[in-house]
Amino acid sequence: MAFSSISWSFTIFFIILQMLIMLWSGSWHANGCYTSIFSFGDSLTDTGNLKQVASITDGFFPFLQPPYGETFFHKPTGRCSDGRLIIDFLAESLGLPLVRPFLHDCDSVIEPGQGVNYAVVGATALNSSFLEARGTVNDLTNASLGVQLAWFKQPLASICSNVSDCRNLIGRSLILVGEIGGNDYNYPITDGKTIDEVEPFVPLGN
Repeated sequence: MAFSSISWSFTIFFIILQMLIMLWSGSWHANGCYTSIFSFGDSLTDTGNLKQVASITDGFFPFLQPPYGETFFHKPTGRCSDGRLIIDFLAESLGLPLVRPFLHDCDSVIEPGQGVNYAVVGATALNSSFLEARGTVNDLTNASLGVQLAWFKQPLASICSNVSDCRNLIGRSLILVGEIGGNDYNYPITDGKTIDEVEPFVPLGN
């Protein structure tokens, strides 16, 4: 019961935070301040990265099949939703294209107004090696926050020929991080570990 309460608290916090960002960013849209979105996270933000992983590994996931995606996109997109996610509404409210998943076309040059989504369903905040050393294996994906940040850094060398270019790209981009971290508890709890065993991973507080 304690785990359920903690998990929902984190989820609700990040949903509220993202909604506040959406409302606050309306004034920025008027000024044309944001030219792209870069996003990191897990299933609440993934717009198709795990779908690409599944196509390579022949993995099967229910949300890659109908009826997911039927209402808005008219086909499964890899989103854990029948319609759009908060990141989709953010992009639309800023007048930007829907943020494409990194693994869909990871070799393309990042153009203004595109942005990239690095979030992956099942991702953890902690690295897989940390969890594996404590007896928990993530069979779904090896795309922790550290891995996503490494993906983000890959194209920077080709985009940022100097510090000014990087400052301009990052300074005019909306950077979203979250929700991520819930799976760090979900996996070990599912494996049978207790809250007392999992709490030292990241102290939960009182």
